[in-house]
Amino acid sequence: MSKIRYTLALTAAVAATVTLAACSSNTGSGSMGGMNHSSATAAPGSNAGPHNAQDTAFTQTMIVHHTGAIEMADLAATRASSTQVKTLASQIKAAQQPEIKEMTSWLKAWGEPVTMPGMTSPSPMPTATDMSGMDMSTPSPTPSASGMGSSMPGMTPADMAMLSSATGPAFDKEFLTLMIEHHQSAVSMAKDELSKGQDTAAKNLALSIVTSQTKQITSMKTMLSSLG
Repeated sequence: MSKIRYTLALTAAVAATVTLAACSSNTGSGSMGGMNHSSATAAPGSNAGPHNAQDTAFTQTMIVHHTGAIEMADLAATRASSTQVKTLASQIKAAQQPEIKEMTSWLKAWGEPVTMPGMTSPSPMPTATDMSGMDMSTPSPTPSASGMGSSMPGMTPADMAMLSSATGPAFDKEFLTLMIEHHQSAVSMAKDELSKGQDTAAKNLALSIVTSQTKQITSMKTMLSSLG
């Protein structure tokens, strides 16, 4: 897969996001307050309400984070040997693809850029070129500039290279190990949104992520233990 060997960024990009969002007016910005997050089809701007810089940063970075998880999940279809791992990967993709569409609609309704600042591509799905030199050094969507230099938990270039070359039981173990780290990062980002965000829909999604991915982390740890 051509996109999997990239390094994701959070620190510099989110700092720019927060600055841009903080300078923009929240007046008249749309939100998706009260939306049922099982669906990504509700009209942007319905029940419009204010959002803040944290909401923007969380949404933009979670789109990138979800994209990474989906790429990992796609590998499981042909490389995993465990039925449980394949089922889990399918569930992750089925849950996170609609959430990407939903978050994209919020950003458009808010008048915020869908692409994280610093990317060259207008697409919310980052390419290897977009990701070059960018990093996700901490799971928080609002880290300091001093955190630059590391990669998103569970998705360093070396991690992804190893995962993409593995098959069978070796893949199962590597996938579970990396996805546990990836989910832990997402849960931390979501908790930050819950404490600092303003938009109701974004906070509802953050709560859903904390609940669902915490359960998946527990399940994955059990699966990993069973593999020996």
